[in-house]
Amino acid sequence: MLDRLTRTLLLACLLLCPPFARADLPPLSFGVFPNLSARQVVEIYQPLAKTLEKHLGREIVVYSARDFRTFAQRTAKGEYDILLTAPHLAWLARQDAGYRPLLKYATPTHGLLVVRKDSDLHEPQALRGKTLARADALAVTVLAVQAELAAHGLRAGVDYHLRDAGTHNNAVMQVINNKAEAAALGLHPYRLLAPDLRAQLRVLIETPHVSSLMVLTHPRLRDSEAQALHKALLAFAASPEGQTFMARGAYGGFAAVDGQELRAFRPYALEVQKLLQEAP
Repeated sequence: MLDRLTRTLLLACLLLCPPFARADLPPLSFGVFPNLSARQVVEIYQPLAKTLEKHLGREIVVYSARDFRTFAQRTAKGEYDILLTAPHLAWLARQDAGYRPLLKYATPTHGLLVVRKDSDLHEPQALRGKTLARADALAVTVLAVQAELAAHGLRAGVDYHLRDAGTHNNAVMQVINNKAEAAALGLHPYRLLAPDLRAQLRVLIETPHVSSLMVLTHPRLRDSEAQALHKALLAFAASPEGQTFMARGAYGGFAAVDGQELRAFRPYALEVQKLLQEAP
């Protein structure tokens, strides 16, 4: 039977031991923003998850959702331990479920309005009466493109038609297959398109830059866990595999996030909040 001193030392060791070293803990859920198809999300982010597992000593399961609305609703319920999401949805995640910003992709993104390379559309006003395919009404790059079109006097759903395609890739395919005259998508999904698809497109509008996807942690993760994750993400970005990952998506590594940056996305976040309250 253990004496009191031995029991005390064992208890202290257990309490001081890094939480990720304990085998009895459940897997961490890693929610990835569904700006790509589910297959692409798993293919692209599984290597990152596996690397984090090695650093943290704890299984990580990658999740996404069938659409932006479902992902935002699950985020609001706090279903993900680790969250990778767009900046305006990061603002909502902090407001709704207390998520804490950790890091972001360093390279800003842009909203792009693309047309077929052989299209006769050469200026924004030429989109009047045409169809714009978009991944989803909640996508920040889509909102940025629509804001840019509004600056040219074109109102969404009034001066041009909208077609929700579900993903940025699907929106692009609507253009390539002549089912829509233009598509709105983000720079990073555009960079991840197959070269033969990009070769068929021409960028008509590039919006001012917006912050890229952000990593947040749910408040149920302790500070020590969040710090360990922070360290593991930076280590991944510095590794050969991480550099390949960053180059493929043109992410530029990881950078710090501050509260002021998130506050800048409040108008987009409130617009999304209103859309989420409406019937799907």
